[in-house]
Amino acid sequence: MSRANARGTLARMERADAAQRLTELRERIHHHDYLYYVEARPEVADAEYDALVRELRELEAAFPELVTPESPTQRVGGQPVEAFRPVAHRVAMLSLDNAASPADLREFEARLARALPGAAFAYVCEPKIDGLGVALLYARGRFVRGATRGDGRVGEEITANLRTIRSLPMVLRGPLAALEEVEVRGEVYMPRAEFAQLNRGLEEAGEPTFANPRNAAAGATRQKDPAVTARRPLDAFLYHLSSAPGLPVASHWEAVELLRGAGFRVNPRTARCASMDEVIAYCARLEAARDALGYDADGVVVKVDALEHQRRLGSTTHHPRWAIAFKFAARQATTTVQAIEVQVGKTGILTPVAKLAPVELAGVVIRNVSLHNEDEIRRKDVRVGDTVLIERAGDVIPYVVQVVAARRPSDAEPFQFPDRCPACGGVAFRPEGEAYWRCTNTACPAQLKERLRHFGSRRAMDIEHLGEAVIEQLVERGRVKSFPDLYDLGVEEVAGLERHAQKSAENLVQAIQASKGRGLARLLNALGIPMVGERVAQLLAARFGTMDRLLAAGERDLAEVHGIGPRIAASVVAFFADATNREVVARLAGAGVEMAEAGVDEGPRPLTGKTFVLTGSLPGMTRDAARDLIQRLGGRVVGSVSRKTDYVVAGEAAGSKLDDARRLGVAVLDEAAFLDLTRQAS
Repeated sequence: MSRANARGTLARMERADAAQRLTELRERIHHHDYLYYVEARPEVADAEYDALVRELRELEAAFPELVTPESPTQRVGGQPVEAFRPVAHRVAMLSLDNAASPADLREFEARLARALPGAAFAYVCEPKIDGLGVALLYARGRFVRGATRGDGRVGEEITANLRTIRSLPMVLRGPLAALEEVEVRGEVYMPRAEFAQLNRGLEEAGEPTFANPRNAAAGATRQKDPAVTARRPLDAFLYHLSSAPGLPVASHWEAVELLRGAGFRVNPRTARCASMDEVIAYCARLEAARDALGYDADGVVVKVDALEHQRRLGSTTHHPRWAIAFKFAARQATTTVQAIEVQVGKTGILTPVAKLAPVELAGVVIRNVSLHNEDEIRRKDVRVGDTVLIERAGDVIPYVVQVVAARRPSDAEPFQFPDRCPACGGVAFRPEGEAYWRCTNTACPAQLKERLRHFGSRRAMDIEHLGEAVIEQLVERGRVKSFPDLYDLGVEEVAGLERHAQKSAENLVQAIQASKGRGLARLLNALGIPMVGERVAQLLAARFGTMDRLLAAGERDLAEVHGIGPRIAASVVAFFADATNREVVARLAGAGVEMAEAGVDEGPRPLTGKTFVLTGSLPGMTRDAARDLIQRLGGRVVGSVSRKTDYVVAGEAAGSKLDDARRLGVAVLDEAAFLDLTRQAS
């Protein structure tokens, strides 16, 4: 069936039929989500799953009044929040008392016996996940609220962010689904492999990385924009049924089985132990296997199984008397800082690294440890000659826990962060409010390859055929040391590169020469100015029009541009204050690279003040072409729909943005209507 026929079928469908079909689709998708994200045993191919989701989106778009909060399409939705609302937990989320040895565990059991003489205790053990504790509230089986632990009694609402975690069910099943209200507890975490991949991506993008998976998970769950959380690889284990009025449950183990039956992801290593000897054996097994878990766990939570025993034992103001956390031995060692060196990453970020006296830690010899940034060095006051305590949890990169102040040499001096790049001597700049210093020299050898790759990328100078292999050879041979060197390349020279015949050499040289006319906005984006991406480059080009005017502008002039602000203004001024960068610009101009933005001085632009969102594929033009057309006429293109959006331009296979537009009453344009609008505006 064609898309046009499908839309016609939707239009003719009765509301009652649509409601029934929507219920079927949601139930099937929830079922497949559970199998894939919780059980890890999918029943259908991705294409079949995608078809179900696509049908659901189309049907909800046709009947927006039938959209429900627990629909799979609503996992990522809503607008960013300004602040997190405080939430009072149904039952306090207390801390746990700690045990560091088997003897401590036996003392814990002795305390239980003194409190309940003659009672026989069984236990439930589970890994103590190093993540973020959360409380989830369900009403009649539907997820209605999620909150952080906070101070244990009052947390912060993060419902929209928790909806993005695919292993958390939006709709419960089994006995818990029938209750008026259920509150459950769990731990949100980031698996180690996904954490490592996330950090690699951040590093490649020139963004600050996370110190460990827990910090990454905590930061992701407290994002003000749920769309950002959705891009983070979060998962969750549920472990506690904290409130289920009217449901007779006799043991914690029974409650865990109810959680599992309701569709929650329960840790498969959770186990029931009939005695303290079994508990101690469990703790030993899990500690030996901690590196193979795939997530960070710093111990074992041991709970008395019988809920009647839990009730009679009660709690202190700090912790329940019926549970304890057995903590794994810390993976720590002490060593001395022999030097602090500042390394330059391929995106220009300056990172201080402590060179250590070699020390073995968790089976690995540690010689270097990142100190992350200037603020981290100051906070921990790390100095050359210091004795430091370092830790390595699981497979996470080691880090400095603290300085052993009592062993500091008398002549140890505070570390002074350099204001020049150690790789090239260029100006190092730290924007106000940022944690990282960056080298602003576009010709810095430590970052040249990455800068060249960005310079030739599609949204910058758009140099086709300038791939990583070509850049690698040009830099390694010393032929390209700065952007302007690209424009001096000849066909014969390029033909001498590996895998480059005469025709491919001609194509590359032609592409380089063609890039000269891209205009000021693309050039500013291509230069790699800190804090200046595509959007800011367009704002600067639209305001100043030529490179000469931009170079003559001061911080105040730049900061007055709507969307720029003082931090970006300071970054731009610092970049062009570097003599090497100004020389690069002069050489680019000498090579014939366009230093002005076409159409800037052609009077008022008719779409000024209008905000657009693009979704789906347009049959007659690319998304980039549509974006350029809007911006050329003064309009603004953003990534998400809000009530302030003027138009959503929707093509084939439009996604959730089209749904958002219809729900918010935003005007939707197909390609023909969009082109009519731009012609009328012109």
